[in-house]
Amino acid sequence: MSSLGTPISIGAADAARLLSMKELIEALRTAFINGCTVPERHHHTIPVPGEEAATLLLMPAWQEKHGDDGFIGVKLVNVFPGNAKKGLPGLTSSYLLYDSGTGAHLATIDGGTITSRRTVAVSALAVSFLAREDANKLFVVGAGRVASLIPDAYRAVRNIKQIKVWDIHQDSAAKLVEQLRGQGIDASVETDLEAGTRWADIISCATLSTAPLIRGDWLQAGVHLDLIGAFTPEMREADDEAVVKSAVFIDADEAFQEAGDLVQPIRSGVFKQEDCQAKLSELCNGTASGRKSAEQITLFKAVGTALSDLAASTLVYQRFAKSE
Repeated sequence: MSSLGTPISIGAADAARLLSMKELIEALRTAFINGCTVPERHHHTIPVPGEEAATLLLMPAWQEKHGDDGFIGVKLVNVFPGNAKKGLPGLTSSYLLYDSGTGAHLATIDGGTITSRRTVAVSALAVSFLAREDANKLFVVGAGRVASLIPDAYRAVRNIKQIKVWDIHQDSAAKLVEQLRGQGIDASVETDLEAGTRWADIISCATLSTAPLIRGDWLQAGVHLDLIGAFTPEMREADDEAVVKSAVFIDADEAFQEAGDLVQPIRSGVFKQEDCQAKLSELCNGTASGRKSAEQITLFKAVGTALSDLAASTLVYQRFAKSE
């Protein structure tokens, strides 16, 4: 497709169809090796008369142009807390993709799909380095939109044979379990967080919790703990002991300022930035090693980076262009 042609629009359904987890994980692996320019994200407050103020987020990233490769991307996110009272979504998101050699607008892509799928794919990429090779029991904590994508992503990197799902709303967990069973997966609802944690080889949390759900004294030797939620300093999915007991890895340095699961242990003095083993880019390019033994407890904390948004959007655009 010509970079000078009419920009294409790719909605949620097409974006999801074009982002198979296996391909997305490999695209992210390459992106974390090659890197790109990722400026600080922009936060702008938007007054809304009679309501809580809204927020406009802009997350840019770009690569230099080399041959047919090279893109500029900006994710725009509108957060309007007052929409809940109106029965409207509180968050809307779009991704704008441009050619980095000409500035030509190539595509507008559904931002929510890009965000949710790249989020779990980044954690699955980390699992490929940090979970035991024989890990086959997955405990999913949460049953929302992001959590529902975890099984598909992790099955792309490990031979997951059993899945248990916990959610604060048991009917949500049951709905996800029903979907998984419909795919022929051995899945069940877990009502006891401690039991599920002690049972699992991999624990993946994707919640909006502000208090720890996973406790360090529940973690068994050899387990991998993945924390997808807790994307503000006030949010928390695991306690201090879970962090202290684990070899900690992150996706980006912003985790030290934005993720409650690390911000709070740093504030209390039980964890220091230099205690972090490595970033995901270092695992991907081979400058750092992941799991060091079958008994080691590993923890991955992701807060999201515009690099992964750009990689996912580029993959969507290229696959869409080939199908036309």
